Amino acid sequence: MNYQTEHANITNLDGALDQNADLRIGIAVGRFNGFLVESLVEGAKDALLRHGVAGKNITIVRVPGAFELPLTAKRMATSGKFDAIVVLGAIIRGATPHFDIVASESAKGLSHVALHHDIPVINGILTTENIEQTIERAGTKAGNKGYEAAMTAIEMVSVLKAI
Repeated sequence: MNYQTEHANITNLDGALDQNADLRIGIAVGRFNGFLVESLVEGAKDALLRHGVAGKNITIVRVPGAFELPLTAKRMATSGKFDAIVVLGAIIRGATPHFDIVASESAKGLSHVALHHDIPVINGILTTENIEQTIERAGTKAGNKGYEAAMTAIEMVSVLKAI
């Protein structure tokens, strides 16, 4: 076989962003820095609704902060009620190493949940150096990372179904 024939036989799987009426999405939200995080929640809801996810199929669970989000995502994953989980929060660096611990452990925990429960768990937790960077990512210059996380969830459900 020649190169052109082999190239024509490659299978490509991409996620679709339509036909989502029956998609069930859980959104786990850390309330800490809530005045910023709520912009992420609004962005995620907007993305889901704009792309056909029925409002009745969106569940929002709020917990104290980012450190509590992996356990929350695990419980949501094991419930069988969701096709994907979007996790939103904001960790802003302070003067102590607490930032590094919370950011690292929450990311590891969310990855663990996704891999062990075979469900997309989208990490939309902002980890920023200051409030200004957080504001930029929650709906101004850098877009809304909540919206982006929700779009990733839709696409990942579609890709995993195609596989």
